[in-house]
Amino acid sequence: MSGIYIHIPFCKQACHYCDFHFSTSMKKKTDMVLALTKELHLRAEEFRNETIETIYFGGGTPSVLYIKELTLLIDAVYQNYNVAEDPEITLEANPDDLSNERILEFSKNRINRLSIGIQSFFEDDLRMMNRAHNAEEAKACLTEATKHFDNISVDLIYGIPGMSHERWIQNIETALSFGVPHISSYALTVEPKTALKKLIQTGKIAQPNDDVAQEQFSILVEMLQERGFIHYELSNFGKPNYFSKNNSAYWLGKKYLGIGPSAHSYDGVSRSWNVSNNSLYLKSIQDNQLPSEVETLSMNDRYNEYIMTGLRTIWGVDLNRIEIEFGLETLIYLKQQSAKFLEDGFLSIDGDILKTTTKGKFLTDGIASDLFLINLE
Repeated sequence: MSGIYIHIPFCKQACHYCDFHFSTSMKKKTDMVLALTKELHLRAEEFRNETIETIYFGGGTPSVLYIKELTLLIDAVYQNYNVAEDPEITLEANPDDLSNERILEFSKNRINRLSIGIQSFFEDDLRMMNRAHNAEEAKACLTEATKHFDNISVDLIYGIPGMSHERWIQNIETALSFGVPHISSYALTVEPKTALKKLIQTGKIAQPNDDVAQEQFSILVEMLQERGFIHYELSNFGKPNYFSKNNSAYWLGKKYLGIGPSAHSYDGVSRSWNVSNNSLYLKSIQDNQLPSEVETLSMNDRYNEYIMTGLRTIWGVDLNRIEIEFGLETLIYLKQQSAKFLEDGFLSIDGDILKTTTKGKFLTDGIASDLFLINLE
């Protein structure tokens, strides 16, 4: 089974923390939708023998598209690929786009999962992040969306400067009050070329505090697990049968096709990525050229990626797979590098599966970096 990711590179306004590829100008939106449709056709042969289990509209802000534009793209997938009988089709959406009328429109389409970028239910937080919606719109869209969609994910951000633990708990409680079965939650991260970075450098916004973020992560984990959510990936929590099939495929190393500017693809052997420029992307597609670069993954790359993704999930790192795919020496190396983390209680071995513990979960990326950086060539 494989998935298709479609990147919609448009947003109404730029969030201060975001470093994804997008444009706030909608002038080329129609041309872009046609180009995305064409890329789906041009690349169909790559996945000729694959069954598409998930279609994911990410961005940017996919909910800026009209329903007819989304329908055109979904139809292009069905026309060019072998699609599973009941695929998961996810639309990332912002609350300000989710009027009652639009939610009803989406529900009558093939879209069966919404991923809603709430981030916070408090006006101060939303203004600081320069979100396009307000707290009332966040609550109103969830009230309506839950009437028409069973499968809804909510995004929340913790570690926001000035956000108390009490306010963070209220954010979590508010999200839970709508009965959503999935929550994705991330620490506010300061990326190099963002407005947030500049605002911190000029002293207009305080630097996020890592200790506070770790404490709020622990609060999140405890609260959601008490409510029956499974912490199946570092930043993702789902009720049983509500894990994101699209994202789980990434973490489990399944193949996926990335359509649109800046989108990445993976075929099990190589990784490719499209140019992060709307004009260059449009010109290439119009000339029947794929605007992408390709990298064949080395054994080193494959090992590192498996360590990184495995430790982030409940599925962990299979030590038997390490030996079979990368050799006995690599397995010995991994065990040696893991020893200190096992002793300190940050990692555990369950059967032949190496996992992060609750204590080590927030430090996963740092732990992983100590387990790779190995030359297998």
